[in-house]
Amino acid sequence: MTKFALLAQMTAKPGKEADVEAFLKNALTLANQEAETPVWFALKLSPSRFGIFDAFAAESGREAHLSGAIAKALMARASELLTEPPTIEKVDILAAKVPG
Repeated sequence: MTKFALLAQMTAKPGKEADVEAFLKNALTLANQEAETPVWFALKLSPSRFGIFDAFAAESGREAHLSGAIAKALMARASELLTEPPTIEKVDILAAKVPG
């Protein structure tokens, strides 16, 4: 069962909303390359607030993702795109319905 997850939230700088949205849409290519990341969502929470939710079967997958390509790319552009660094929380999944 997929029971380990990450929830990241971020706020785009004024005028950078479209750039953050494009970054997140393009990050899907990187997420698809992560064998230990079976669930990955990029979210638009409001016009300037965005998020990423991803889930893993094992803690090792979650840790690998935290040091993976998406995290590195996001942190490299954070000062350009975001009002502050993203908040990233480790969360546990209690129950889920996902296509199998």
